[in-house]
Amino acid sequence: QVQLVESGGGLVQPGGSLRLSCAASGSIRSISAMGWYRQVPGKQREVVATITSAGSTNYVDSVKGRFTISRDNAKNTMYLQMNSLKPEDTAVYYCSAATALTFSWGQGTQVTVSS
Repeated sequence: QVQLVESGGGLVQPGGSLRLSCAASGSIRSISAMGWYRQVPGKQREVVATITSAGSTNYVDSVKGRFTISRDNAKNTMYLQMNSLKPEDTAVYYCSAATALTFSWGQGTQVTVSS
């Protein structure tokens, strides 16, 4: 089993930046891919960005060029650097980790983009 803890959310003005962190513990060596998702009330959770153990990344079109996903394997931590934030980026952001047998979620961190 993998345990995940997010941090770094908060309130930021439009055009600003935030960096989210996701610290992983437990069966870390079995992780094949990690990702960031977000959810707003009344809508389905959507994938924002993913990164494989080989470092291959993918992004939803709405964040391409603004967000960057990365992993620091030495620190067992994944990051989401978010730049040029827009009000529509407001959501609860969740990190995830996939192994051959399990899919784990963090508890979520709120990101609010507002003036």
